[in-house]
This record gives sequence, structure tokens and C-alpha cells, in this order.
Amino acid sequence: MPRALPPLPPEDLAHVLAHTRAHWEKLRGKRLFLTGGTGFFGLWLLESFAHANTTLGLGAEAVVLTRDPAAFLHRTPHLAARTDLTFIAGDVRDFAFPPGRFTHVIHAATPASAALNADHPAEMLAIIVDGTRRVLAFAEQAGVEALLLTSSGAVYGPQPPELTHVPEDFAGAPDPLLPGSAYGEGKRLAEHLCAVHATRRGYAFKTARCFAFVGPHLPLDAHFAIGNFLRDTLAGGPIRVGGDGTPYRSYLYAADLAIWLWTILFAGPSHRAYNVGSDEAHSIGEWAAIVAATNEPHGCQVEIVRPPVNSGPPSRYVPSIRRAGQELGLASRISSSAALRRTLGWLRTSHSPRTPPRLPT
Repeated sequence: MPRALPPLPPEDLAHVLAHTRAHWEKLRGKRLFLTGGTGFFGLWLLESFAHANTTLGLGAEAVVLTRDPAAFLHRTPHLAARTDLTFIAGDVRDFAFPPGRFTHVIHAATPASAALNADHPAEMLAIIVDGTRRVLAFAEQAGVEALLLTSSGAVYGPQPPELTHVPEDFAGAPDPLLPGSAYGEGKRLAEHLCAVHATRRGYAFKTARCFAFVGPHLPLDAHFAIGNFLRDTLAGGPIRVGGDGTPYRSYLYAADLAIWLWTILFAGPSHRAYNVGSDEAHSIGEWAAIVAATNEPHGCQVEIVRPPVNSGPPSRYVPSIRRAGQELGLASRISSSAALRRTLGWLRTSHSPRTPPRLPT
């Protein structure tokens, strides 16, 4: 069995509560249903919910859908003893509905797997679309007041290189003729299904179009570049950049992510989409150098696997967050350097990451 995961840092949970305190009254004495509650997003939502529930005495309950509750609770013993968290087993596409009324739903269950999207696009599409239909059927039975869908910046399709930050009203889209568009097309359809269902059934629907993030619990061995860089740093380096290092990305710290998701759920207007992410853009190569410099006191070497080629302007995946700032007062409050320091500190003191074996050089 995997080793137990430690709780999130107390200062991060305090940060989330400090910037969401005014919203939690909407959940007092009520029930929340959460899909995807055992992943990266879910762990931050669960722990920040539990912290707010205890600190503010809300008397709220969260019911969490997961494929294997026993395995998850073995990994998170600090959550296992809580009476305000209930875990039910099931697949998001056909789970048995928990009984009773629920006022709020967060639908965050989607495989964050580039391999699944590339190798089995039909399966990726089915999980997103069929899972959303099942959640909507549950929302109708449960009499929900508000539903938050965690969507993705992938709904915009490729970001034009001349567009430095993509806004919510950008009319781009994935190419439906490409099998690799399954994730983005699935999220577009999920948004539409939710919008239609919420209009017909009379509850509030909000969508969070999520970009890229960093923080405790981020997988270190998946397709997330920043996670791979942190893994290489913990292994003593070098930090290997798998491409030419030219694409542009931005990363929001997970504590700020939790603030944004709770705020959108509780305060966002219905049928409104918000980009969720940071607008501080650097190339992947620059991010590798920033991570290396964060590895105090000695730093790390950075190796670019493939030298840049003159094949046009670099790709970008960077959101405009103006709407979230102007309408909901949201911001990236923890700087990228502080986010990396906090993440590395948590990994070093509280977690033993799995690192791939190094080949002889």
C-alpha cells in the first residue's frame, strides 16, 4: 500500500480561509457532494472544507465519490476520522446516488492523463460526458442550489501565439477532427450539458476553466512539466526539459486555486465562466531555471533535451484572469517563487516522492 500522505501546511489552510471566510455561511448546516475528491484538486478542496467547517463551526457535511474509499483513507489518515466527511465507492459514470438533499455540487472528476487522451480518446470523452450526465441526474434528484464544474483551458483549443493571455470570450476551439482533442471537446460538451440542465431545472451553474498549477499533492511523474522539474530537483538534478523549452506556461499555487474554486462556487453568477490560473508567463525553459534557483543553497543544473528550432513562434497556454479579478476580486496572491519554495519544503519534510531510476551517464 502507498505510504500515508501528510496534511496540508497549516499556513496554506489559514490562507484559504482568510480569503473565503465571508462565503462559508452559504454552506452552514448544508451538504456538499464532490466528485474527483481524491485527486490534486480534491485534496485541496477537502482539507480546506474541513478546516473551514471546524474553525467556523458550520455543521456542514461533504460526501465524496471515489473509486476506492479504503485505499484513499489509508493514504489520508488525518481525514479518515472526520465525521463531516463521508466517502462512497463508485465510478462517476454510473455511481449510486447517496440519499438525501444536497445544496452544492462540485464536479471535478476527470482523469488528468495525457496518455489516456492520446491513446484512448474515446474513453476519455466517455468519462467526461457520461460522468457529467450522471452528476446532472444526481443534481436533479438531490435538489441542488448550485453546481460548479471544473472545466479546462483546453476548451479554447490552441492559443494563437499573438494572444499572450486567452480571455473567456475567445472564440477558439479544439479541432474536432483530431483524436487528441477528446479532452477539450469533452469539457466543452460538459459545460454545455450543465448550462442546459441548470437552465431547465432552475439551479445556479458556474464553470471554472482551469489552467496549470503547482503545490503539494501535484503528481511528480505525470505530464505536468513543473511536477517533473520538482521531481528532478528532489533527486539532486539535473532538471531535464523534455522538449526545446520554448512553450509558455503559468502556474497558480494550489492554495490560491482553492480560494478561486470556493469563491466561484459561492459567489460567481450563474452561467458564467471564469479562467482559473496565473497570468505570470514564462517559457518552460525559464520555469526550469526558476525551479533550479529555488533549490537553495546549491541550485541544480538544467538540461534542455532538444535545442530550439525555427519552426514558428512558441506555443502558449496562459489565461487572462481579468474577469475573475474585476468581478470576484480574485488574484494570484502567492508569488511563483513562494509557491515553489512552499511546495519543495512540503515535499522535503513531509513526503517521500517516487523518483525514476537514473541511467548511468
